[in-house]
Amino acid sequence: MSVPLLKIGAVLSTMAMVTNWMSQTLPSLVGLNGTTVARGGTSERIVSALYPSPEEGWQIYSSAQDADGKCICTVVAPAQNMCNRDPRSRQLRQLMEKVQNITQSMEVLDLRTYRDLQYVRDTENLMKTVDGRLKTASENPRSLNPKSFQDLKDKVTQLLPLLPVLEQYKTDARMILRLREEVRNLSLVLMAIQEEMGAYDYEELRQRVLLLETRLHSCMQKLGCGKLTGVSNPITIRASGSRFGSWMTDTMIPSSDNRVWSMDGYLKGRRVLEYRTLGDFMKGQNFVQHLLPHPWAGTGHVVYNGSLYYNKYQSNILIKYHFRSRSVLVQRSLSGAGYNNTFPYSWGGSSDIDLMADENGLWAVYTTIPNAGNIVISRLEPQSLEVLQTWDTGFPKRSAGESFMICGTLYVTNSHLAGAKIYFAYYTNTSSYEYTDIPFHNQYSHISMMDYNPRERVLYTWNNGHQVLYNVTLFQVIKTSED
Repeated sequence: MSVPLLKIGAVLSTMAMVTNWMSQTLPSLVGLNGTTVARGGTSERIVSALYPSPEEGWQIYSSAQDADGKCICTVVAPAQNMCNRDPRSRQLRQLMEKVQNITQSMEVLDLRTYRDLQYVRDTENLMKTVDGRLKTASENPRSLNPKSFQDLKDKVTQLLPLLPVLEQYKTDARMILRLREEVRNLSLVLMAIQEEMGAYDYEELRQRVLLLETRLHSCMQKLGCGKLTGVSNPITIRASGSRFGSWMTDTMIPSSDNRVWSMDGYLKGRRVLEYRTLGDFMKGQNFVQHLLPHPWAGTGHVVYNGSLYYNKYQSNILIKYHFRSRSVLVQRSLSGAGYNNTFPYSWGGSSDIDLMADENGLWAVYTTIPNAGNIVISRLEPQSLEVLQTWDTGFPKRSAGESFMICGTLYVTNSHLAGAKIYFAYYTNTSSYEYTDIPFHNQYSHISMMDYNPRERVLYTWNNGHQVLYNVTLFQVIKTSED
């Protein structure tokens, strides 16, 4: 791809001004971590995926000039909605909640005061009568005969309900003092925030950052693919289910679908849980259940463009199940593919057929007897499940812990246990391979599913009953129009 250096420099220059402020005022933002280095006539780009550590936000990692005076700038940017996680934004929301609580309290006070005041007005004539009788009795005690005394006593008895009303007035008066103190504190906090923000129009700046962020994400999608050079520390999302299973989001690009699917177990399962968002999945709430018409085998399932692709139990048949219509759209045999633990990954679990998706589409990873148990890669047509092209990698599948595709390259781990690393890479664009040495931390010591999501640029894993994510770092050299 040809990218004019001038445009990259302009974007990075704009980002430098904004990110310098953001790194000081918006700490602890979580999101998409994309790093770009513009250098001379080429642009070297490293893309780190979704869910960075909490310490990472909009930051400039370096900004300098090379020997020719050209700008070298490294920027890390978070995903969208990052301002919602800004501490100041949270503080403002908390203040708004306090204001709302105070408003509700004032409304309650107003209603209660109106009601009590009406009661006092209704008893006003009675109070005047009692007051007059008491004055008469005080001035002329003899005028208070037994009948008059009983009448006065009855009048006083009618006034007794006024006592709790007056007591409520005392309580309300104390509440008003407390509300007044809270309002004073709110005013002080708002003044402090205003002073901290200085001359910035926070909302306007937030909108500018979101616009820049959208442009950055668009640019990252255009720059797209690269070579895997690193895997981050694991990020545990949830601990649920059995030792084996799979979980995923839609891998189709582009897509605004935020649903999460979970499939517990590796053999004869039929129940798929669908969560509305990742947050709901983390809390185990807001989910619906899909009961598949055919049970699955293994954990090599993938969701692509709203459909689940999986291997039918005790067969080499691939099934495309559409979530919205809750029906099987197509099923097709993967010719010659081993199944039922004939050629599984090193951990077993009927993992003979592994379906996956990347920037280039839908893939099947498996092996056959003619291929002597070596890993075979086939690119599939998503609508018909027809095999479009096939590659023999020469790598024995039983020696692989797991595998995943990124940008048309199959990456294979050498184990599913602790100490595993990404050991082998096969490039379908050149039909060549190389041995790699990319370590990653297998935190829970037994990975039974590992898949790359090209939309989020992150690895999904099921590790001993834990659902775990890994950022990936991709490296790419992009020639500019000056070359």
